[in-house]
Amino acid sequence: MRRRRDADGASVQGSDPLMPFVTGPPVMRFATILLCLAALVFGTGSPVRADDADFRAWLETVWPQAQAAGVTRATFDRALRGLEPDYALPDLDVPGRPPAAEGQPEFVQSPADYMRESTLARLAAQGRKLLAQHRQTLDAIERRFGVAPAILLAIWGRETAFGEHRLQHDALRVLATQAYVGRRKEHFLPEFVLALKMIEDGVVARSEMRSSWAGAMGLTQFLPSDFYRHGVDFDGDGHVDIWRSVPDALASAARQLIDKGWQPGRRWGYEVRAPADLDCTLADPDRPMPIAAWLARGFSLMHGRSIGPAERREPASLLLPEGTYGPAFLAPANYFVLKAYNYADLYVLFVGQLSDHIADPQTPATRWGKAPLLRTREIEELQQALSARGYYSDKIDGKAGMKTRLALGLYQKANGLKVDCWPTAAALAHLRGLGAGEAGATKKGQTQRPGP
Repeated sequence: MRRRRDADGASVQGSDPLMPFVTGPPVMRFATILLCLAALVFGTGSPVRADDADFRAWLETVWPQAQAAGVTRATFDRALRGLEPDYALPDLDVPGRPPAAEGQPEFVQSPADYMRESTLARLAAQGRKLLAQHRQTLDAIERRFGVAPAILLAIWGRETAFGEHRLQHDALRVLATQAYVGRRKEHFLPEFVLALKMIEDGVVARSEMRSSWAGAMGLTQFLPSDFYRHGVDFDGDGHVDIWRSVPDALASAARQLIDKGWQPGRRWGYEVRAPADLDCTLADPDRPMPIAAWLARGFSLMHGRSIGPAERREPASLLLPEGTYGPAFLAPANYFVLKAYNYADLYVLFVGQLSDHIADPQTPATRWGKAPLLRTREIEELQQALSARGYYSDKIDGKAGMKTRLALGLYQKANGLKVDCWPTAAALAHLRGLGAGEAGATKKGQTQRPGP
């Protein structure tokens, strides 16, 4: 595999292998578009037959893209011989088949279950042992990238329980299935091609490509594109190994954070005590304020934490992961960098709090509420209803994220409902009971939004 040396002397991957998908001659770009369209047609246009002939035909449509990425026909045929789709995976859209069980725990577990203190305590104890064991490596990574050791250990702990979690899936099968009949085909098709390229380049043996249900691999769970963009040979053995080399895996995670905008020396977030008259519609990720301004509004830092002038000037958004039923946080820039690693508030909060527990075992536990959580399909219905009324314009994805909670809070406020910014059965029932033109409320774009 081609490699180059960066300014610090460590080996990183060469030219960006994703470029053929977004640049290059017009003919290649046009061919790629046609192939993507063909994949969509083959993936969703006809019922899946028992012999999966359509799947085999679809695989052939991928060959020109694999070839353009540097995969030989011999590797392509050998890697895909006998490959079958896995229709038990979550997040698929298969004609004639009911949806599989929902999978990503960040979106199907309640916050209290996901953030269980016993799990945090167990992983933190392991993390402190690993901090001592790998102190020299972690300090070297921090000097180079500016990411604190506890954050990297927390990512490792959350992703694979420090390598103890056995990944259940064949990565190539997962990525092929998601690219074929997944709900996000356009995201997974390039990942599938790059997984083939990893085999061609000798990055990992085909038999060792074990992954999550979404195709992420290694100790810190990288998709193939993450590997090629952010992989670092930190142990100096001449190749990037995120599967067995702790230095490579943790340095690669650090590089990914820095590449996405991590600010060295700054915290991931701050737990705060909200004022009694909390307006949950202040939790708008598009309306950050300096931390000092939040403190002036009556918020106070938890656990006796004090901050200096530079931190007080740092912009942050209010985060209410359980609406008004649970804890409150201020989310600065580094919070959203972690969210780019895994797009789920609970993931970021778990990593952030685990890092605090690793760095300081006396960190008090956060008290989570018992807010009931709707199922993914119900949250999708709620998002669609809010969208129809003009309150919500983001993705219909069945995830109770920041913008969904904000849109719901604005709807509740405009309709004289209890304003809790949380997708409950009562909120969904109210939306179901009103037609798109019957809400009797001002649309989000015309609603008086809270000021700074």
